[in-house]
Amino acid sequence: MQVRTARPSEYAAIGDITVAAYVDGGYVPHGHGYVDELTDTLTRASGAEVWVAVGDRGELLGSITWCPIGSTWREIARDDEGEFRMLAVADGARRQGVGRALIQACLDEARATGLAGVAISTMAEMTDAHRVYGRLGFVRAPEDDWSPVPGVDLLAFRLRF
Repeated sequence: MQVRTARPSEYAAIGDITVAAYVDGGYVPHGHGYVDELTDTLTRASGAEVWVAVGDRGELLGSITWCPIGSTWREIARDDEGEFRMLAVADGARRQGVGRALIQACLDEARATGLAGVAISTMAEMTDAHRVYGRLGFVRAPEDDWSPVPGVDLLAFRLRF
């Protein structure tokens, strides 16, 4: 498996994988406004960095949106932190370390660029992801929990280096 920057030719497939992970996973209902954001990889890539995990045969296994300092997609990161969003793993690639590899790429980038940590927001229902975050050293930061829209409550996690 390789983690690299997404290519524009992959944006539609990335959108499909992301929507499937969130909608089919039961986290976001069909027709919710957030589905448009999940689909629109081009807009994400213009304000952040979209990375993909690619299998040995070139198949897309998952994606993540890395939001370094200056990214318009940052939500809760402090001035000395990076942030990632929209972690999504293709249905057939789950439980194979894809999510962990994508997150690790973000952590590696944060360290390489001199950041002091990484912040994330996640839905309470995303318990599988919470376990991965914990194994990587993230801790809950309840003081930074927030709600982007009524009825959507997000939990904050942070990893400080």
